[in-house]
Amino acid sequence: MIVSDTMTTGQLVSLIAYAMQILMSLMMLSMVFVMLTISRTSAERIVELLKEKSDLLNCINPVYEVKNGDISFENVSFSYAKDKKKYCLSNVDINIKSGETVGIIGSTGSSKTSLVQLIPRLYDVTEGCVTVGGIDVREYDIKTLRDQVAMVLQKNVLFSGTIKENLRWGCEEASDEELIHVCRLAQADSFINEFRNGYDTYIEQGGTNVSGGQKQRICIARALLKKPKILILDDSTSAVDTKTDAQIRKALREEIPNTTKFIIAQRISSIEDADIIIVMEGGSINAIGTHQELLAGNPIYQEVYASQVKGGKTDDAE
Repeated sequence: MIVSDTMTTGQLVSLIAYAMQILMSLMMLSMVFVMLTISRTSAERIVELLKEKSDLLNCINPVYEVKNGDISFENVSFSYAKDKKKYCLSNVDINIKSGETVGIIGSTGSSKTSLVQLIPRLYDVTEGCVTVGGIDVREYDIKTLRDQVAMVLQKNVLFSGTIKENLRWGCEEASDEELIHVCRLAQADSFINEFRNGYDTYIEQGGTNVSGGQKQRICIARALLKKPKILILDDSTSAVDTKTDAQIRKALREEIPNTTKFIIAQRISSIEDADIIIVMEGGSINAIGTHQELLAGNPIYQEVYASQVKGGKTDDAE
């Protein structure tokens, strides 16, 4: 290396090191400016969301009692964008008696979940009306209505805390005996008792220390603790094996006969013993009937059944 008469090698090395530090600091400063810009935009969006007011409001004299689980969809059409040209549900007419078990099946995007979300008034219909207990859902006090409708999704959330604490999100005042009872109905009691601390077992945030099937069964038990008049299981036994799935359905049928039950499923074995089965296609009802009726006369149902039987479809999940 050639070094000038006025600068030693050590001084040159120091100069280069100082120059690198200055460049690194400038790069960090530029990143700070970028992050500040991103943060400002994010903050504006958060504030906008916090200031947003729900358009789902109580009527002037709301109803504070849900008499039963009778449900009726009367010429219901629905669009998330409130645009009649973009309906995701069209001309839905269904009458369901309190205590009936309703199976819903259809391809992805057929609006199965959108249909049941109208029952607890998570959204308002665009046309027509949905009634519960003979009363339009828009006439109920929103909290009263939703307290009587329990929904269990495919991917439910468990919070950090014990199993007991997670279950009591369904009912804070529930006794230990009530917790055990609903867990037996959901086929969760057996695996919970295998844990060293039983119902006092600590659940990590999101339920990362339990399996998918165990998480779903805990969530079903939590929903049952509400003692709802309407129970909606939205593909919530997808991670459970077929034997346990059948045991859960048997327990629900025998133990809560007056609760109206909706079961959205991909596998026919989960809904074949339902009182009625709704086949959804493209946001409309393609057919309604029992398992045998649909198997005899509905091409969509026949195709799904044939593909699952030929494939020997079973669920080996826990």
